[in-house]
Amino acid sequence: MSSRATAELLDPGPPHARLVRAGARLAGVGATALATARRLRELRRDAPESALVHARALALRDAARRVLALHGIDAAAEGAPALGPAILAANHVSWLDPLVVAAQLPCIPVSKLDVAGWPVVGNLARELGVVFVARGDTGSGARALRDVRAALAGGACVLNFPEGTTSDGHAVLPFRAGLFGLALRAGVPVVPVAIRYHPRRLAWTGDASFLPHYLRVASARGAQVSIRFGAPIAPAAGASARALADEARAQVARLLLEDR
Repeated sequence: MSSRATAELLDPGPPHARLVRAGARLAGVGATALATARRLRELRRDAPESALVHARALALRDAARRVLALHGIDAAAEGAPALGPAILAANHVSWLDPLVVAAQLPCIPVSKLDVAGWPVVGNLARELGVVFVARGDTGSGARALRDVRAALAGGACVLNFPEGTTSDGHAVLPFRAGLFGLALRAGVPVVPVAIRYHPRRLAWTGDASFLPHYLRVASARGAQVSIRFGAPIAPAAGASARALADEARAQVARLLLEDR
């Protein structure tokens, strides 16, 4: 990315322009949410139960593409595979990550339970089939595994962020082994996914609140993000969840290095 292009992204313009831009984009998100909710109601009414998992993933893909376009976020993907059921294992940088990946490859994301309580977004995410999990809660983890297993059985890709939290995107934190054990038991491949944003300040880390970060994104001129999909890792007989998690993490780290 050229220094000039980076400077243009970092300079959102005068305050009035930022306010107008953010307001228009927020209105667009509301319209997208309403249209997606209407589509989901029609799906529940008309689609057979066996088709709902894939149909929800497609609805999320279309909504994600619309939201990214509204915010001027230019996503460039490389190596997106044509898959049946699989676990997508991605590094985690921002609340934008599920939208960025879902816009490229229909999937069902796994998300922290906090998101379920966000106004508008939480209810819509549930309707879209997003799997919520409370970190450290054994019961919640068991329910999440059951929901992921059902999504895989329905033919969907499941998007997981096994670092368990966001980072600044400079390095990849250790991967938790949870869903990798399920990949082994279900016999589905794991696809490493590397996400990198330009400018880097789009990272959403630590105790940063969602609303201020969203408004910063919504008022900016735009941003660029690259998504690199690695080769699917086939589950090997006798492999451990820990070994599979470490291999996926190494592949994500390699993809990030190649994207510098």
